[in-house]
Amino acid sequence: MLYDFHTHTYLSDGVLAPMELIRRAIVHGYTALGIADHCARGGMRRVIEEVRADCLLAQERWDFPAIVGVEITHPPVSAIPQLAAEAKKLGAELVVVHGETLVEPTEPGTNLAAVSCPHVDILAHPGLLTEQEAQLAAETGVYIELTTRQGHCLGNGVVAQRALAAGAELILNSDTHEPSDLLTEQFAEQVVRAAGVPEDKVAKVLIENPQDLLRRAQSRREANA
Repeated sequence: MLYDFHTHTYLSDGVLAPMELIRRAIVHGYTALGIADHCARGGMRRVIEEVRADCLLAQERWDFPAIVGVEITHPPVSAIPQLAAEAKKLGAELVVVHGETLVEPTEPGTNLAAVSCPHVDILAHPGLLTEQEAQLAAETGVYIELTTRQGHCLGNGVVAQRALAAGAELILNSDTHEPSDLLTEQFAEQVVRAAGVPEDKVAKVLIENPQDLLRRAQSRREANA
């Protein structure tokens, strides 16, 4: 089983159309795919509508769970709750927030705002995740991302350590921008283990938690139908 809820198309900074990304994920052996293109307020409606059209087509014709998401990226920290709520109203089935990665100038406080928000599902590549942020994520049910993305993955060890200590739930995503970024089961397992996740929790990160997120997204799709 292979789940990935953080990928990008040419609607932001990826290279593939949504439909082609979905098709390549299917051929690659994916069980489910989430498309979460970068946006803030500008472009959010357009991105969600275009991704949603192709995700629904994949669901109808291939019976493949392609999930409509957004990655709220580099917004003012104070705007995160409003933007996440707006994304859900516009039809996003999963909301990802671009966390405080070590390799980009994300505004300090983004991680804390994301894990405090009931409309956020995933805090992506949070860099030096703090104990407070991890504890809040455990309380609010926001998933904390481990990532295979170059640069962003530098924080994986700290992220895993602090999330596990606080009881926050981890998930692995690829942050795919081009076809070569797509996961394989073997590589996904290696990255999770390399982050320091104990052997008895690897399946939870790779299968059980993604299945929970998929159920969450599908229930939103049914509610929006």
